[in-house]
Amino acid sequence: MFRIIKKKELNPTVTLMEVEAPLIAKKAQPGQFVILRTDEGGERIPLTIADYNREQGTVTIIYQIVGATTRILNSMSVGDCLQDFVGPLGRPTVTEGKKKVAVVGGGVGCAIAYPVVKKFHEQGTKVHAIIGFRSNELVILEEEFRSNSSKLVLMSDDGSCGEKGLVTDALKKLIESGEQYDEVITIGPLIMMKYVSMLTKQYGIKTVASMNPIMIDGTGMCGGCRLSVGGKTQFACVDGPEFNGHEIDFDEAIARSDMYKEFEQKKQDEACKLYQKEVS
Repeated sequence: MFRIIKKKELNPTVTLMEVEAPLIAKKAQPGQFVILRTDEGGERIPLTIADYNREQGTVTIIYQIVGATTRILNSMSVGDCLQDFVGPLGRPTVTEGKKKVAVVGGGVGCAIAYPVVKKFHEQGTKVHAIIGFRSNELVILEEEFRSNSSKLVLMSDDGSCGEKGLVTDALKKLIESGEQYDEVITIGPLIMMKYVSMLTKQYGIKTVASMNPIMIDGTGMCGGCRLSVGGKTQFACVDGPEFNGHEIDFDEAIARSDMYKEFEQKKQDEACKLYQKEVS
């Protein structure tokens, strides 16, 4: 069993949780993920490793409360134990050999972008972080990004924090001002990563996108996380989660992500009723 040792609300829909998992903490790298179950009958869900502490043997996850399982997970408290916590899975982010990069994160995807930014910063790479949110109340990890990047650009849809506009607006402005990047890494909503990749393709800048499709077993056996990359089928759990952003069929990935919305809504309603019954 994997004990929860810290839980912190980052905004009304996003929570940080530290889990005691020494074997995973020992080998975890930025870009990798875990698959967890809250209880014996629970659904398996993938969550990216947001941070890790090898000395304390802990792994940090950051999740958005969007479905039945994340609602159940969020009802757990410090001291409770998760049934399963498997990892590290996936291929780590390749950070070596780059002098200057831009990391573009959107929404809760910034939780995935942060350890990548931190790793680049620690190894001496010049890293520009561009993070975007719908509004000020949804901002997460701003100070962490600020202390681990050479330049931080904060964007918001409504202008309530940072600059008003999209992350692509900020990236385009930096590129056209003369900034030259060895690579752009984008992590966030599919539609955001699609347009970041379209923009960088115009300038011939290598781009990596971190994909987080539906996963079940995390070994490539189920095929649930399949993607089309460069006209070939790839599996996010074993071949990724990072892929060449210029080769991903984002339209197919977006269509596949919508397949289970009706089922997920039903499960979320059931979890909500169960939670209300437990607290009443």
